[in-house]
Amino acid sequence: MIQSMSLPLYSGTLGEYRDWADLQQEIQDLSCDGIEAIWSGEEVPEDIPAGLVQGYHLIFFHDWVDLWNGNWSALKEKYGSLAQATAIYGGLSRETLLRQYREDLERAERLGAQYVVFHVSDVSMEECFTYRFSHSNDQVITAALELINELLTGKQWTFVFLVENQWWPGFTFTEPSQTQRLLDGIHYANKGILLDTGHLMNCCAELQNQAEGAAYISAILDRHGSLCSMIRGIHFHQSLSGSYVKSHTGRLPKAWPASFEERFAVNYAHVLQIDQHQPWTDAAILPVLERIKPAWLTHELTSRTREKRASAIAVQQALLQKKESDP
Repeated sequence: MIQSMSLPLYSGTLGEYRDWADLQQEIQDLSCDGIEAIWSGEEVPEDIPAGLVQGYHLIFFHDWVDLWNGNWSALKEKYGSLAQATAIYGGLSRETLLRQYREDLERAERLGAQYVVFHVSDVSMEECFTYRFSHSNDQVITAALELINELLTGKQWTFVFLVENQWWPGFTFTEPSQTQRLLDGIHYANKGILLDTGHLMNCCAELQNQAEGAAYISAILDRHGSLCSMIRGIHFHQSLSGSYVKSHTGRLPKAWPASFEERFAVNYAHVLQIDQHQPWTDAAILPVLERIKPAWLTHELTSRTREKRASAIAVQQALLQKKESDP
């Protein structure tokens, strides 16, 4: 199993390390093999060492299906005007999204990523609070398949294309028929699932502790049966936000800002409370990992500094090494 730490290709984050050798030493000290990179919008350094980037998380748009389907009235309602929507997306055509994804796939190829990760989900900022969604899982999957196949059909990329589960409308990995439809619909042979353990836990607001979270994940795997063989990678973290969700969703905040920028800030802080990205400490998750046997495991943990990043990964490594030390 190849292990990575999640790391944005952002100058501020990379600057926490003296040089590439310092970063590589930190990775080795944390018993990892490399990073799962994500583009930050800056120029990618040309001197990234070969083999550093094991995986690559593609860019994602939280709210994109209305643009893809040409639902201009919905875009006007969300952003106030089509001009504002154009500023957010960089354009108002399908080609706008396709161009940005194609450029990102090419980055992944240049960096030598073994796999790429694609979000199959759609949620507006308002829906993050109300939990009243305008698109169903099947509608989002339909749009995602159109986009994915525009990007991949006939291509011979060197990486594996993995779809990641969310708790928003789209691919949630809770309904086997929808999982099957998504995988069958991707016209690219080298494909699979990137199972995000924390995102799956976010689908059940009743979970009280990590052991219940591990049992819930195991039950979902049971439901999926042979489809579990398509899980090729894992984002490893846990999220127990059910009490927060119950008390902070179902309605918009009383002081919902008027401007897009202010709404984005409020929404971003809210989503971080739901999707907690905390380290696993309970050995109840270990049989789940043993069952899946992923080729890639990424420590995707909340960490605003180098020190916190290393500390969080060390917690999970202690748990993984406990399994290895068992008789």
